[in-house]
Amino acid sequence: MRPLDLVATWPVATAAVAVVGPDGVRDDTGPMDRPLAWASVTKVVTALAAWVAVEEGTIALDDEAGPPGATVRHLLAHASGLSFDSDAVLARPGERRIYSNRGIEVLAEVVAARAEMPFVDYVRAGVLEPLGMTATRIDGSPAKDAVGPTRDLARLATELLRPTVVSVATIASATAVAFPGLVGVLPGFGRQDPNDFGLGVEVRDHKAPHWMPASASPRTYGHFGQAGGFVWVDPDAEVACVGLSDRPFGPWAAEVWPALGEAVLARR
Repeated sequence: MRPLDLVATWPVATAAVAVVGPDGVRDDTGPMDRPLAWASVTKVVTALAAWVAVEEGTIALDDEAGPPGATVRHLLAHASGLSFDSDAVLARPGERRIYSNRGIEVLAEVVAARAEMPFVDYVRAGVLEPLGMTATRIDGSPAKDAVGPTRDLARLATELLRPTVVSVATIASATAVAFPGLVGVLPGFGRQDPNDFGLGVEVRDHKAPHWMPASASPRTYGHFGQAGGFVWVDPDAEVACVGLSDRPFGPWAAEVWPALGEAVLARR
């Protein structure tokens, strides 16, 4: 049985999933071209656009941004102290890992102001069009409102394994743990100590419970969304897995996603 045969057992009406390597899709199942909501998987596209902006010199990671004392780096790493969905400041920068949609939105506002163009246009020009992700759009918040097909999400994963719009060094730096040791709450999984994130992506490390496979490299990174989708990339195994569905995240996903990941890694 191939790993993706497991998807047929998921308690969802629609799911499209792909296994990705440095050369692109290795296997897929489901309606790969059907647009579905990405929810917080959107943050990976936004993060990649921010990494492009850093390489271009549009922004710098240590530029002041967000609450007093915070920087672009803090915003990307969910370490600025901003609350989940408002400008309320709940902690000093670098003190706690507070997962913040608002922090990602502030980051996008900074990029847009420096680039002198709407952020959605910056993402389109810097990420979506170069990667052929032309069926994907951000309709609202750059933290959670992308809509697009799993085929486009697979293209994003391919880019993370073999980068073209940014350098290998940038990917390595951005996907390493930023502000190591911070405690925080991982939505859907509770308090994690530490709750490691890179610059816009979550880092697997040794978290438990978790939605990525336990046997993945601690350097594995990615994101999941409340709409029922995910992307993870294991840079040591040189494999990624992506998926979108029409069922919101819940206990079902916390059970079946890691099992699929284990099967993918076992057959890589």
